[in-house]
Amino acid sequence: MPSVSAHVATTLARHIRHVFGVMGNGNAYFLDAIERDTSARYTAMRHEAGAVAAADAFHRASGRIAAATATYGAGFTNTLTALAESVQARVPLVLVVGDEPTSGPRPWDVDQIALASGVGARTYTVGRADAAATTVIAIEHALAYRVPVVLAIPYDVAQHDAGPVPDSPPLRLPAPLEPRDPFAAAAVAELATALASAERPFLLAGRGAWLSGAGDALGELADAVGAVTATTALGRGLFPRAEFDLGVTGGFGAEGAMELVREADVAVVFGAGLNQFTMRFGDLFAPGAKVVQVDTAPAATHPHVGGFIRGDAAAVARALVDGVRASGAAPSGWRESVDVAALRAREPGEGRAADGRLDPRSVAIRVGELLESHESTRNRVVVSDGGHFIGWANMYWPVASPDRMMMVGTAFQTIGLGFPSVPGAAAALPDATVVLTTGDGGGLMALADLESAVRVAAGRGLAVMWNDGAYGAEVNLYGLKGLAPEPMLIPEVDFAGLASSVGAEGVAVRALDDLDRLASWAAEPAASRPFLLLDCRVSTSVIAPYQQEIVRINS
Repeated sequence: MPSVSAHVATTLARHIRHVFGVMGNGNAYFLDAIERDTSARYTAMRHEAGAVAAADAFHRASGRIAAATATYGAGFTNTLTALAESVQARVPLVLVVGDEPTSGPRPWDVDQIALASGVGARTYTVGRADAAATTVIAIEHALAYRVPVVLAIPYDVAQHDAGPVPDSPPLRLPAPLEPRDPFAAAAVAELATALASAERPFLLAGRGAWLSGAGDALGELADAVGAVTATTALGRGLFPRAEFDLGVTGGFGAEGAMELVREADVAVVFGAGLNQFTMRFGDLFAPGAKVVQVDTAPAATHPHVGGFIRGDAAAVARALVDGVRASGAAPSGWRESVDVAALRAREPGEGRAADGRLDPRSVAIRVGELLESHESTRNRVVVSDGGHFIGWANMYWPVASPDRMMMVGTAFQTIGLGFPSVPGAAAALPDATVVLTTGDGGGLMALADLESAVRVAAGRGLAVMWNDGAYGAEVNLYGLKGLAPEPMLIPEVDFAGLASSVGAEGVAVRALDDLDRLASWAAEPAASRPFLLLDCRVSTSVIAPYQQEIVRINS
């Protein structure tokens, strides 16, 4: 008869097609059932944090939910940093773990429910009679609230016979939040009037707008009112009219573009949390601008917001389009009066910095050009680890749509989730090239899953390693304050050699011409070429603009 673990595995596999994990005592029978009894695909990772990071990346790239799995105790505690990142980033996934027996903890057990709760994740514990039903509830919770959940299998029930696996009911998920009540409808009508009469309308969209499918409706709204547009870092590529889009707001934005945003008289924010970086630490909008936020959050998320409409971004955008068109107002004409392309211009870099190492801006520009030069790398998803280098890809590499650029670690302010995110993105988008941008600090922290990235992505995998011999963010902030530099430094590591040791091709990039290997690699068939790691020896002396903002605020 099927065991409790088989009930969990079979039910899970009806809704989730990919599982990433590390096997141990607590999840052995679950993984056996996944392999023997379901068609779900299991991908072995080398660290439990990597299992969660891969499941997280799978969702960010595809919009579909995945699962991670680890054993109890140390296996579970190893997941916590990645789990906290998924909570903070609002990424739904199911983490299946072993847990202490129902009879009570053993000497090596810890309070896993309390630990999960401490980082914001709810735990559902299965029993002998309710394993299938509890699994469905856990999946529904993850999807409905857009959060990770922990599904725990007590050690002493994992093998117990549980009878035939019952049929699973369809998942019950909430419908999009429509602005239908009288107060919301009045707020939408008032905002439509404000946009129709605005002289300098501006629309800002974030990841929430993408998840709601608001891109087309927002494009129609921008056309109807003649709005200049921009996105958060997680919303890049959402607006269909690139010629009127300023790019990313905040520290990743070009200075000229951010100056134009301050000229807006009516600004509407769709599905963006308005954190301190997006808001340029409070300087994004000028005093006097009418700022309205549209979000499913209970209330506005920044004090500069003067009006708030609680609703689904796509639904509100469509209602605004109808309201503006009904008014008969003509577009403002503002966006046609400005040279958006000139405002988006970036610093070109100097090739080499004063210390003789490569200027990261020049490296980023050249890599961006090479990525765009061949079809196999134009179809790409970029995975960004955390660290000072995050500015370079966001500033210099084109992005087709929000699901093609993921920033892992930034929500929880962690590093070291880059390499394990590659297998998740590769599984989610099997025809795309996965481009990882990571630093030497985060790369060393994630080294266990370098092998996973190379094994799973293979010839569809490319890593750009920003190797500056330091924790760059700390050097740029605390080094400038005069703190002792030694704890901020990393002896130069041969990442090209490390990559070669696990079957990849590593290239030490000490001159811009060394990047030409990327061009020839892109021209090779993905099935026969190796995973490629570009070990770029860059300077710490070039500070990204977003980091300059942080330095300014903290000085």
